[in-house]
Amino acid sequence: MEGVVTDAETNQPLAGATVSLPDLKVAVTTGQNGHYVIKSLRSGSFTIAVSFVGYKSYVTTVAVNGATQKDFKLSVSVVENQAVVVTGVASSTLSKATPAHVSIISEKDLQRSGGTNLMQAIAKVPGVSVITTGPAIAKPTIRGLSYNRVVTLNDGVRQEGQQWGDEHGVEIDEYSARKVEVLRGPASLMYGSDALGGVINVLTNVPVTNNTIKANIAGNLNSNNNMQGGYADVAGNINGFNWNAYGSLKSAGDYKNKYDGSVLNSRFNEKNFGGYIGLNKSWGYTHLLFSSYDQQVGMVDGARDDAGNFILEGYDTLTSAMRQSRHPLIPNQHIQHFKVALDNSFNLGGGGRITALVAYQHNQRREFGDVATPDVPGSYFDLQTINYNLGWHLPVKNDWKTAFGVNGMSQQNQDKAVEALIPEYGLFDVGIYGVTTKTINKTIITGGVRFDNRNIDSKLTYSDGAPLFQAFKKNLSSFSGSIGLTHDISDQVTLKANASKGFRAPNMAELAANGVHEGTFRYEIGNQYLKSEDAYALDLGLDVNTQHVSLNVSPYFNHINNYIFLQKLLNTAGADSLISNVTAYKYDQQSANLYGVEASLDIHPHPLDWLHFENTFSYTRGKFTNAVDGSNNLPLIAPMRLLTELRTEFPTQLHAFRNLYARVEMNHVWAQNDYFSGYQTETPVPGYTLFNAGIGSDIYVGGTKRASLVLALNNIGNVAYQDFLGRLRYAPENPATGRVGVFEMGRNFTARLIIPFEWKVQ
Repeated sequence: MEGVVTDAETNQPLAGATVSLPDLKVAVTTGQNGHYVIKSLRSGSFTIAVSFVGYKSYVTTVAVNGATQKDFKLSVSVVENQAVVVTGVASSTLSKATPAHVSIISEKDLQRSGGTNLMQAIAKVPGVSVITTGPAIAKPTIRGLSYNRVVTLNDGVRQEGQQWGDEHGVEIDEYSARKVEVLRGPASLMYGSDALGGVINVLTNVPVTNNTIKANIAGNLNSNNNMQGGYADVAGNINGFNWNAYGSLKSAGDYKNKYDGSVLNSRFNEKNFGGYIGLNKSWGYTHLLFSSYDQQVGMVDGARDDAGNFILEGYDTLTSAMRQSRHPLIPNQHIQHFKVALDNSFNLGGGGRITALVAYQHNQRREFGDVATPDVPGSYFDLQTINYNLGWHLPVKNDWKTAFGVNGMSQQNQDKAVEALIPEYGLFDVGIYGVTTKTINKTIITGGVRFDNRNIDSKLTYSDGAPLFQAFKKNLSSFSGSIGLTHDISDQVTLKANASKGFRAPNMAELAANGVHEGTFRYEIGNQYLKSEDAYALDLGLDVNTQHVSLNVSPYFNHINNYIFLQKLLNTAGADSLISNVTAYKYDQQSANLYGVEASLDIHPHPLDWLHFENTFSYTRGKFTNAVDGSNNLPLIAPMRLLTELRTEFPTQLHAFRNLYARVEMNHVWAQNDYFSGYQTETPVPGYTLFNAGIGSDIYVGGTKRASLVLALNNIGNVAYQDFLGRLRYAPENPATGRVGVFEMGRNFTARLIIPFEWKVQ
């Protein structure tokens, strides 16, 4: 297959445009005359994406039969609204063509972020927030659902760690991410249990264009906590043999704010390396991926002396050197996550294909809490997971696009320390699905069904020679399904609607916990009789994209049967039940409703194409159908938020400084007064407004890109605030000021320098 890519108005060739087949992981670039060639392509129908800086990406399905000529004309555009997505669907498609709401965070957007971890970098997506425990630990929440209600993928592999814990983050390094796709809304059809809230798909290993070798060296500095980070990678593709290797280091001291000063033991160290090696040929591709993530995180206790200085239990004195060190003090945790995966796609006649992925993950989490024995973990969770995914994608025929598949996982958990909150267990999960898409003129209908079965074998587990967890077995099964459509009223206006049924099986903490959950000050007791959560959701959407304005409005409603939550236990006298002087809670469930709206508005008035006025709004309301201890509000529901950004962009206008941008941002978060007050679980927080700014550019010398520089200043006013989803706000009161909890990071300046290299291989 070959052709020419040109400007739609001038018919001038576009040199350096990218022509890719996302499902086959093949990409080429056009030469000086705009010409491209894709070799060794079998006959069939394929999704093809064509992109070039400053132009609207063009995505279509092309029928290939022998020597095929296909030319493309791209139109100048200041807004990217045709991004290819793979999350939540059987194969790549336009974001506007899927009934699910998908947001794309490009590598450029990730590089411009001033966050300290990957989850914070995606928090600007409407409907997405993060539950934080200091700057190093963040968990995503989508439309009010979090923990095991959101699935995170990394290069197609479902990330399996200890998602049930407040202080357990996502073990993915943001430096290595090349693209993030966020699906908002239920996605159980493709991913089974845990995708009630949505899916976050992080793409790390993206093949470069054929006959190219690329490399990057990057450095990052944060002023507030003196975080220093470094990253390097090298990727190549020579006649279908392709690879990527990357490594990163990150080290941070304690962060600061104007109320708390330096927040003792909020420091962390992190290192990560990985990559892949693969082969792309006419028969398909096979890629062997691996990664090794290692993080050491100090845990903020929040205790202080009468003068308001932070102290740590077990330390007689804390010297100046200990307070200024980057080495985590006790308590701390050490997380290691190793992953290896084999990802394959085999082309069949007529454009059909078979995909097969198998992965092994080993997650180890050690928590250290005794100064007298700093190298002996108080708790040690050892989780091993095997993931598998087999799919059969039928050839596109008569505008029908259909796929069938089976996926799931097998898990084994061991407790290797004296303390344990959950038992040792084995788990086997299997799901079978079918999904199809039919295009009828300007309407695309997508639907499918799925059946899942999960078998859990909880082991008899001892602590100090006495049984702590009793053995039990549990079998859970559920049907899922969805039906949705997108309809183009015109080239500028698209309507979306999607109805779905999803489910979530209870996790092991909910089924069998028996112990104190560190940092939450509660003794948790599992309930092996819990049922699966069943969710019935309705999503609507309106997309408008004109020369001057881009608008999206997405209301939603989600009813969940058997929503799982913690119920405080009472003793026979009606008072709080205490175990080891800690208040006891047991998991229970009842029905709940979540509803809300997300909206975004981007004004880019022509001919002022360099100017953008972007606004995103998020609102979620979560309620129990019956009040719990006098409160009908669900826990962990982020307050209403408005994010406004004024940005200028000059992609190609300047000779030496291309993709030059400057931005000013206002992040206004309303007070959360609809909080779960039952059992004094949550407390209200006032609203706050933060101002951020940034500037950056690609630097060209002699027509060649030599570097990229990003500068950002967050929380310009050094506002002292507490995020409603920040777990440190529940730390003890500061006796010197009377303020409860620990505040978030103050003013922070970020500088990032990226030096790229590229070689063409003939």
